Amino acid sequence: MAAANPLIPAYVLHSRPYRDTSALVDLLTLQEGRQRVVWRGARGGRKGSLSPQPFQPLLLSLAGRGELKTLQQAERAGMLPALQGNALFSGMYLNELLTRLLLTDEPQPLIFASYQQTIQGLAEKQPLEPLLRRFEWLLLNELGYGFSLQRDASGQLLKAELYYQWQAEHGLLPVASGQPGIPGAALLAMAADDWQATETLRWGKRLMRQALAVHLGDKPLLSRKLFTVSKESDHD
Repeated sequence: MAAANPLIPAYVLHSRPYRDTSALVDLLTLQEGRQRVVWRGARGGRKGSLSPQPFQPLLLSLAGRGELKTLQQAERAGMLPALQGNALFSGMYLNELLTRLLLTDEPQPLIFASYQQTIQGLAEKQPLEPLLRRFEWLLLNELGYGFSLQRDASGQLLKAELYYQWQAEHGLLPVASGQPGIPGAALLAMAADDWQATETLRWGKRLMRQALAVHLGDKPLLSRKLFTVSKESDHD
């Protein structure tokens, strides 16, 4: 019997049933980026075997050379408190973003580190919006889709008193006086990672949604619907 490959840090992004007791699992791994594996015995396997639970740090060994690999070994690398409520929906949102945007077999160590830090923050019940905005911004930058939050498309420094609009082809462009746009003060606060102002949170969410939509395509994110349902339930 061949020896198992080295264990690598990983998180479960998505899992769905496969054959009798197995699952097809999308993983975010430190050394190998996003991977899809067959996780044998994931459903109703032998007693004590590890199931593919999201948001928990794992150590895994994988076998195979194609796009679909096989899980050889799985161990816990720690245990975080279970995510609940909007923290859970936020984690599902992160997982859906990565499943949709990451290519397989492309290591993304900074994305992995940011994901790990964000999941830790969600488990510790840190404020959601800054955690999500920081992760979205790093994800855009690491995938080559980032843009400056300090200079406009012509290279001029942003001014707090002006307003700007974002265009995928150019970045931030100043708008004429009286026209709607993103306040320069909010953009500069985002660049400084200062999320104290409600206005910065509101515009940050709008800008990140706009920037990500270009790369996500027309298919809506299912996790966003959970936030909507949650908000509706809060008002019932």
